[in-house]
Amino acid sequence: MPAVDFPPDATLADAGEFGLIAALTEIFEQGEHVLIGPGDDAAVLRVKNGHVVVSSDLMVEGRHFRRDWVGAADVGARAAAQNISDINAMGGTATSLTLGLAAPADLPVEWALDFARGFAAECAKVGASVVGGDVTRSEVLVIAVTVLGGCTVAPVVRSGAEVGEIVALCGRQGWAAGGLAVLARGFRSPRVLVEAYRRPEPPYAAGRLAAEAGASAMIDISDGLVADAGHVAVASGVSIDISTEAFEIPEPLHAVSAALGADPIGFILGGGDDHPLLACFSPDDALPEGFIRIGTVGEAGEHAVTVDGAEYEGSTGWTHF
Repeated sequence: MPAVDFPPDATLADAGEFGLIAALTEIFEQGEHVLIGPGDDAAVLRVKNGHVVVSSDLMVEGRHFRRDWVGAADVGARAAAQNISDINAMGGTATSLTLGLAAPADLPVEWALDFARGFAAECAKVGASVVGGDVTRSEVLVIAVTVLGGCTVAPVVRSGAEVGEIVALCGRQGWAAGGLAVLARGFRSPRVLVEAYRRPEPPYAAGRLAAEAGASAMIDISDGLVADAGHVAVASGVSIDISTEAFEIPEPLHAVSAALGADPIGFILGGGDDHPLLACFSPDDALPEGFIRIGTVGEAGEHAVTVDGAEYEGSTGWTHF
């Protein structure tokens, strides 16, 4: 239960900064690795072995989410997932997160608490703790997250792909993009796609498995498959060719594509927010459980990424500017 029992219609202005912090702190349980958690100037964490991995991300209302499309707990889960997935993409496991919330004074307290509950529930999937953060007033709702994690093997970077390797994917891809397309047109079905947009299901165990299997390069697909594969290709000085035959398009994507007059493969190639993992492996090694082969690594060429051997002219993914 929260440290303060707020009335159902309380706003952040009613709660005050420290009342809100006290209520949020009660939601976030601390793991054994947390020596000092929320409430001091900084958190203090135990590091047992391996490497410390750190990443940060932002979510801005109207840019990354809409409250009329996504509930507070879902926004919390999405905010946690996209950060935990960054650690996963390095072959590590998230252990600790800090959370910054800049919000209008008239934001309902219950929205902030539901957001925190969704955030905490997603963190619990990997045993991570929310160890601190900050709140402030803002005209626009902004969420800032920093995540720390550890790797028990060498972290897998984007720049290690080599010519001749296999490109593989783990996790569903294109589902969130289908859900976003549905919501943007004022509909709520197919529900499975809408829920995929609201709450992604990243393959959290896959990053460590890929690292242990010898993945040479890896990235999580947050902006779009072609766009993010391009980051690996450019960083590695290679090209990547994606084969559309590798994908089994699920029935809900077929249904949405038929309704919108779109090609379902476009959701898979250009869609973001599902957070699957793309990794490169030696052709001599068996792929880790859950990974499917979707392409190959070649010599650097005119295009960083091709699809079925040709330049892809569709949307490659999300751009921020």
